[in-house]
Amino acid sequence: MGTPEAGALTEAFEAERPGLLAHAYRMLGAYDEAEDVVQDTYVRALRGWATFESRSSLRTWLYRIATNVCLTALEGRGRRALLSGLGPDDLDAPLQPFPTDPADLVVARESVRLAFVAGLQHLTPQQRAVLLLREVLAFSAAETGEVLGMSVPAVKSTLQRARARLAEAAPARDDVLDAASPRAKALLAGYIAAWEASDADAFRDVLRADAAIVPVGSPTSYTGREACLAFATPSMGAPGEWRMVATEANGQPAAAVWFRGEPFGVAVLTVAQEGIVTIALFGDPKLTEPFTPRP
Repeated sequence: MGTPEAGALTEAFEAERPGLLAHAYRMLGAYDEAEDVVQDTYVRALRGWATFESRSSLRTWLYRIATNVCLTALEGRGRRALLSGLGPDDLDAPLQPFPTDPADLVVARESVRLAFVAGLQHLTPQQRAVLLLREVLAFSAAETGEVLGMSVPAVKSTLQRARARLAEAAPARDDVLDAASPRAKALLAGYIAAWEASDADAFRDVLRADAAIVPVGSPTSYTGREACLAFATPSMGAPGEWRMVATEANGQPAAAVWFRGEPFGVAVLTVAQEGIVTIALFGDPKLTEPFTPRP
């Protein structure tokens, strides 16, 4: 491929990159794998550019490549979940968080929320692809069929089944607040202040009565304000041992976390007007740096 052609593809690809990355993340539930899919998509697009000939839109073509790379990656795998050990199909690693840029309007916060992505993991790979292409990316039934090699009636039938399964698996959005709302920011600030001061009473004040703590990858979660406090209070330690920086993950308020000066991971909050609903704890030190906002 000559340089002018490669340049044209690269320019178009970079415009689609954020959307492709989010799409691969929704399909796989893993940010690191999604990055690999995007890179693989670009390499495959470069190889196939000479024969592309604009038989479909460039956007459709790129999503076709990315979706099929994801489907190949999903072959023979179990689903990712926030909690482990929930059933015989939980054969893979835990769900990973997704770093979202509040200034990036390409990726809608709603489409990468933890509960939604976790719900997607209950769908078959083909159902997942159809639902995402139709309802998140707004592809037509014909375009979706072109991407997946399916007839339009098959696309419509698969979408119906996917909607029904997702309704069973994913909780209703309820009154969840957007990360940019003043109340969400206030609850995140209160959460951070409570942990940095090792103040259990202040932590209680930001929790909703039915709040839950989910240590991601663990077989156990803690539901109800008192259960959350019983789990968390012994870990608070002395004031200053925990340090947190406000950030955003999966379109939700989050905190990059250090313990005694060492990276600890990321806490992703689901919040409502009445308080924090869920705290998903990703205790992986490798996550702290990529989720720390740049100055």
